[in-house]
Amino acid sequence: MPSADPLFTLSPFGPAADTELTRVRGAILSADPHGGIFAAALRRTFDMLFDGQHTGRFRWEDLHKTEKTHAGTLVEINLQRAFGFADGDKMDYSIDGVDVDCKYSQDLGRWMIPPEAMGHLCLGLWASDDAGRWSAGLFRVTEEVLTKKEGNRDGKRSLTAAARKNAVRWLFEDAPLPENILLRLSTEDIAAIFASRYGTQRVHELFRRTQGRIVSRGVVATVAQQDDFMKRIRYNGGSREALRPEGIVILGQYGNHQVVAQALGLPVPGAGESLSVRLAPWTLKHADARWVELEGIKWVVARESDPVVEAPLLPER
Repeated sequence: MPSADPLFTLSPFGPAADTELTRVRGAILSADPHGGIFAAALRRTFDMLFDGQHTGRFRWEDLHKTEKTHAGTLVEINLQRAFGFADGDKMDYSIDGVDVDCKYSQDLGRWMIPPEAMGHLCLGLWASDDAGRWSAGLFRVTEEVLTKKEGNRDGKRSLTAAARKNAVRWLFEDAPLPENILLRLSTEDIAAIFASRYGTQRVHELFRRTQGRIVSRGVVATVAQQDDFMKRIRYNGGSREALRPEGIVILGQYGNHQVVAQALGLPVPGAGESLSVRLAPWTLKHADARWVELEGIKWVVARESDPVVEAPLLPER
């Protein structure tokens, strides 16, 4: 959620008195009041870096040094595409007619500022896939906010500790990043999912072991490692058909699938997302459970004690 930010901030650097910063902040929050555009662009950046469809990677530490260095450039590109920012005159973007530089760091507030950014606004971003969090803030680059000691060979310097605390006017602070569910699974689950040499079987195992949790398109690509990876979920030879005898359905982004998820009190899949769950026919012992009618029968989320029965077919999308 947006960072609570008073109209006037009492700090040595006075960010709230910067009218251009206030304009840019207003323009960004008007376009993305809840941070969804930022979060999706950052998620896309990680997924592009991992390139899981072709490499099977899903951890930051699996990246090469050159790939990690490229992360900032990808963040800049993906944000510009997502927001439709115009090119800046001297900096990366023009936002509401104001030149704004874009900087990303894996360490919060440790942005490296080049000499040519002096006097300009900077959009600083941080995201951690391991932590599942991200932040974005604006600040004006001045001598007062930069470290005094000599920077690197390119003349880049970072914010002082005081500036990191007082000079950044946060747009969003410590917001949730769309989840990379593979980072949240146990070593045993990961080993089981990737045990098969066949992508289709790996996707089946993925949905067996992630029931009740949102699975993103990027995760399916990483597990399947095939060009037509989303086909591995479908009824026609995919996981929906293979897991049906086990009582498991896989809900997708379609409107009528979302209705099923809502009726059962489950997380609702969004664009490119899926969610698996084992169902059981409603009985008197499920009197307190939420249910949905499919194929003329009431179904509930199965409990461990419920016997396995073939799952109903989901409504056509």
